Amino acid sequence: MNVRYQSLKFVNDTTRENGNEDLPNPNSVMYKSMIIPGWGQIVNNQAWKVPFVYAVLGGLGYYSVHLTKKYHDYRAAFYNLNPDTPDDLRFGATPSYIPENANLNEVRNLRNKFRNNRDLVYVGIVLAYGLNIIDAYVFAHMRSFDVSKDLSMRPHVKPAVMAQSKIPGITLSIDLIAK
Repeated sequence: MNVRYQSLKFVNDTTRENGNEDLPNPNSVMYKSMIIPGWGQIVNNQAWKVPFVYAVLGGLGYYSVHLTKKYHDYRAAFYNLNPDTPDDLRFGATPSYIPENANLNEVRNLRNKFRNNRDLVYVGIVLAYGLNIIDAYVFAHMRSFDVSKDLSMRPHVKPAVMAQSKIPGITLSIDLIAK
């Protein structure tokens, strides 16, 4: 027995009838979120996400400033304590919390650690900013989908003649209905 499938017929398309014009354009939401982080979430009626966006970006920003200060302190100490470089204080004076007789290799390792951690935090800031934009864009696309429980389908099975082989078969068509 041959079975032929017909295309799906949408009887009632709720995305066009229920005010799709009121939904924001996803591209517009994306650009707004690029300009000001959190603006896209506000346009999508998800203002509860905005404090999280600013907490993550603010926390990472504060931590990057802290790591940059530490990096600058250890960079100055490394060049000031190094006997191979002239004592010109080109990166500033050695901070008081770093002893004058500190191990040069340890100071260099700490300087590199703070620089690497700072650079990783910069990557985290870019990722958090991008996640903010992606979240606003994807949710703007998903707002038009109907996820209610009143969706159903109506299958129709009919006898038919197959076009290619002129053999009798069955046609299956499915109508998706919104109640």
